[in-house]
Amino acid sequence: MFNKVILVGNLGKDPELKYTQTGRAVCNFNLAVNERWTDQNGDRQEKTVWVRVAAWGALGENCAQYLSKGRQVLVEGRLDDPGAWIGDDKEAHAQNQVTALNVKFLGKRVEQEEEASPSHDDEAPF
Repeated sequence: MFNKVILVGNLGKDPELKYTQTGRAVCNFNLAVNERWTDQNGDRQEKTVWVRVAAWGALGENCAQYLSKGRQVLVEGRLDDPGAWIGDDKEAHAQNQVTALNVKFLGKRVEQEEEASPSHDDEAPF
């Protein structure tokens, strides 16, 4: 079997870094992946799919340090079982989940980060 996904999208909010009881880092973030197409009537259409991403260990720590809301990233990883829950609206919900194996930072960092670290290579994979 082969389980690999490659996604390019933007973070919906700042990432969350946590540590397991054994001290292993995990960084979680939500990625908005947009699909654009022209329908049979010639109208432009767009759909956004939200994917929950978990990056573990040093990769997760780097993601927490350098990513922020709105930042564009490429995530290479494996698809996990979707998380399911009952929301406040009493409806069942599910969300696509990916475990990141590689994250490449795309686009520009926010100005505040650029001023703090002007020599950082924005496209260095972690």
